[in-house]
Amino acid sequence: MSFTILAIIALVVMFLSSAIKILNEYERGVIFRLGRLIGSKGPGLILLIPMVDKMQKVSLRLVTLDVPSQDVITRDNVSVKVNAVVYFRVVIPEKAIVDVENYLYATSQLAQTTLRSICGEAELDELLAEREKLNLKIAEILDRQTDPWGIKVTNVELKHIDLPDEMKRAMAKQAEAERERRAKIIHAEGEAQAAAKLAEAAVVMSNPVSLQLRYLQTLTEIATEKNSTTIFPLPIDLLKPFMKLVEKDTA
Repeated sequence: MSFTILAIIALVVMFLSSAIKILNEYERGVIFRLGRLIGSKGPGLILLIPMVDKMQKVSLRLVTLDVPSQDVITRDNVSVKVNAVVYFRVVIPEKAIVDVENYLYATSQLAQTTLRSICGEAELDELLAEREKLNLKIAEILDRQTDPWGIKVTNVELKHIDLPDEMKRAMAKQAEAERERRAKIIHAEGEAQAAAKLAEAAVVMSNPVSLQLRYLQTLTEIATEKNSTTIFPLPIDLLKPFMKLVEKDTA
């Protein structure tokens, strides 16, 4: 009698465990009844018919998919390695289960082939300087091709672009030459500005009064040096009045 009761209790527990499912807020259950799709349910408590219904869980959370490094030959025949990360989520659980065998694997493979294709169409300079443009283009293609699977691709980011060593050395030399060119241009512009200022000063100093004032300023600067003896030339213009007086007296 006790054995029969235990067997009944075990059957009831097995029945309840197969009939009652609890799904989290971010989960949905795709229900198949005798092999036919009847829809998705959740979240919360889900009741199934044992031996008749079968449920597959699908997460609606954002998935971060790391795309492995891909060998890419750019349009200008430079061999590089590029990897990326893809952000997507399942928006229609029924399609993600029914229309594709493994949506994670399928999305990963599609992302790899799309990454190689788009990066191969770009030149190296574009690949390095216009990542945002390439990110948007890859995301648009992936979103369009995964839409029949009930998947929404929200973002794609190129993570790292690995260049050959010889290309890194060539780019370093190019950058150094560019810096030298800019330095020479800045130096030439400085010389031109200095020459223009000197020309303006020469025009101003051509006035005798300005020249005398500059002469007196120079004497003041020499006096501040605290020299015991200072020898300076006497301008001829200061002697002209005395020379005229001497000429009148002699006449």
